[in-house]
This record gives sequence, structure tokens and C-alpha cells, in this order.
Amino acid sequence: MSDVTPGRNAAISAAASAAPAGFRLSLEQASYAYAAGDRDAPLFTLEATSLQARRHELIAIVGPNASGKSTLLRLISGALRPLSGRVQLDGFEVSSLDPRTRARRIAVVQQESPLLFPIRVAEYVLQGRHPYGQALRFETAEDLSIAENSLSQIGAGYLRGRWMHQISGGEKQKVVLARALAQQPLLLLLDEPTLHLDIGAQVELLRQLRRLAEKHGYTIVVVTHELNLAAEFADQIALLHRGKCLRSGAPSEVYRRELLEQVFGASLEVEMGPTGRPRVTPYARREDLRS
Repeated sequence: MSDVTPGRNAAISAAASAAPAGFRLSLEQASYAYAAGDRDAPLFTLEATSLQARRHELIAIVGPNASGKSTLLRLISGALRPLSGRVQLDGFEVSSLDPRTRARRIAVVQQESPLLFPIRVAEYVLQGRHPYGQALRFETAEDLSIAENSLSQIGAGYLRGRWMHQISGGEKQKVVLARALAQQPLLLLLDEPTLHLDIGAQVELLRQLRRLAEKHGYTIVVVTHELNLAAEFADQIALLHRGKCLRSGAPSEVYRRELLEQVFGASLEVEMGPTGRPRVTPYARREDLRS
């Protein structure tokens, strides 16, 4: 189902032509600041940040706690309006889209997805169809088909009849992802999706995201603390520190030992792994042990 009506075709074509060539997502000097009040000094500032992503790309945002990762993700989602610069999706200013249109184009997977009441997996995934419905409307055959296909895309069709509160953490994260896919978005945003998952489930989730980007054309942005998983699966990495994007680009361009040690305040080794991607290993210097 498309959210584009015939009367809007000309506007959409004009917006697409205004977008940077080849990029689905474009941030141009976008910034934001939190303050306790309108006249108070900012408590936190995300400095002007530029970032672009194409279809089929997976972008990882990394950095220490309180570096601005979630703020940047909220800017990209349109939940926050930038103080300066702009955030565009296919040429449209994201924060200017109405909520229904935004939910059809951007799906967000939060750190935590609490269950408010018992619900089966199939019904949970159907919630992703809400942006396409009307008030007091039952799901259509198309909704059911799209929800079923969303589960199939991540290999979780076998869970459709299970209760959400009875499945494992890794299985729940798959179902939450399927609900996001049921929105049929262009852009998929995930805030620390590997939180609380064991290493096997973390790798499987990143493989799923990589597969979704390559096979189905999603643009995917992931906030994560997992430096090595980000390096292994992401096309680009944005490294944030104290509200500033210090560097963005391919993992091998961003993962430089001196830079990472400065950002994370730890002794690190960076070397190329067997797949040709950088690998970060922490270690303790003797002087660190004596201090």
C-alpha cells in the first residue's frame, strides 16, 4: 500500500530532485540542544552533523554514553526538529512530515519495547499496520499478508502463534523488528537493538539487518556500543563524542587507535580481522595496573 496520492506526485518529484544525488537520507549540518527552559543555557548540545546514506546501506552510530547517539537518532526520526541545518528523507524535511506519513516512511525500534498486556506474536506484528488504517477499522487481507511477510523476512514465521511474554529475548527482538517492517518503511532506525542479547543473538540480529538492507533495499541506522559488530556489518560508521561527530566513513577510516583511545578513555588495539574489517581489542597496560 502506498502513502502517495496522485495529487502529490508533482511535489514528490520536485522534492526528490532536490535531494542529494543517490542519497535516501541526508543530514546537512543538523544540530540540537537540550535546555531546562527557553532562556537557560543548554544542558547538552549536539553540534552540527552531516551524514548521508543510500538504499541498501547500514549505518552504525557509536560512541560513549552521553555522546549524543540517541539524540542524533531522534533527529533522524523526526521526533526532534533541528536547531540548524536539515534532515531529509528522499528530499522531504523529516520533522515537517505529519505523524502518519512519517510512520509510513520511518520505523523506529526503541531500546525497550514493554508489553502492556498479553498478546500473540501475529497480533503484535499487525500493530505495525496502524499508520495505514482508519479509526474503528479492522485489519484487511493486505494487512495480514504484509504482517506475515514481515515475519518471514526475518525467519520468524514459526513464532506467529506464540505469546510474546513466553518467547526468548532474541526471539522477541526479531518480532519487534518484524513489527517495524510491517510499516513498510524506507528508513529503519534501531536504538541499541543488541541490548540484553547474548553474543549469538547479537550476531544473528546484525546478520538479519545486513540481509534486509542488501536484499530488500532498506536504509538502516543502528545505535550500538558493540564496536566490533558495527565494524563487521556496517557500511559506514559515525563516531560521536561529547555531542560532536568526530569522524564518519567506512569502518577502516573511522577505527584508528589513537582516536578510539581518546574517545573511550581505554587502552585499545585496532587490527584487521580475517574478513578485512577492523577489530578492536581492549588491553591493560602495566602502568594502568600499577595505578
